[in-house]
Amino acid sequence: MERTPPDRGRVLESYQDGVTAIRELAQQADDWDVPTPCADWRLIDLAGHLRCVAENFLEYLQDAPDSRLATLFAQDAASAVLIRQQARQNAAELAVLPPEPGPERIMAFGVSAGAYADLMPDMWDRTHLIYRGTKYTVGDHAGAACVEWHLHAWDMARAVGAGYRPRDPDLLVSAWHWGVPHLPLSSGDAWESVLRSSGRSPSWPDPDEGPGRARGRRGARQALRRPPAASGGSAGRPAR
Repeated sequence: MERTPPDRGRVLESYQDGVTAIRELAQQADDWDVPTPCADWRLIDLAGHLRCVAENFLEYLQDAPDSRLATLFAQDAASAVLIRQQARQNAAELAVLPPEPGPERIMAFGVSAGAYADLMPDMWDRTHLIYRGTKYTVGDHAGAACVEWHLHAWDMARAVGAGYRPRDPDLLVSAWHWGVPHLPLSSGDAWESVLRSSGRSPSWPDPDEGPGRARGRRGARQALRRPPAASGGSAGRPAR
């Protein structure tokens, strides 16, 4: 697996690709109550999570190197501890969101993600956080944001019955090593490695349940449950 720092130009392109994919997939959604590969999350919940994460990323960037995220990583805690702490944060933030419709949540996501994209080029080499004695820059964390957006674009695509594969999956391998340094990445096909390392099954849902998502009765949707795809967000696994 590639362990050289990801190329800046490719990271910026991949970031924009991920944001664009999420916006376009949101336009395809006609039912925000469908299940997603993220256990117990409907599409409306995923939209809320995207809003929260984009707002957090913008906050972390503006506060670097003294952000809440930097403070968390400075503890040099075990990966499992980081995952649990971020999972609790994800759940708490989602619980207090106002009951907005899905398109409004995605619009708010786009505003924060766009502001992040505007700021990060000029701050690229600034220290973002220090983890176990190694400095990780704003550019490194931009790679983590790329991973986050593309994983959630895949989640959205599967929820609406579509397929999804990023244009530059090899970039996401390098971005993982530098943006998610506390978690290992499995070997194999670049995109499937990212999916599996985040706790996802590339074949979700199971073949005997049909392509994409459960359709028809609400009861069938409610029966479609999966183990947690991942529970970390930016401080644990790169996406839930």
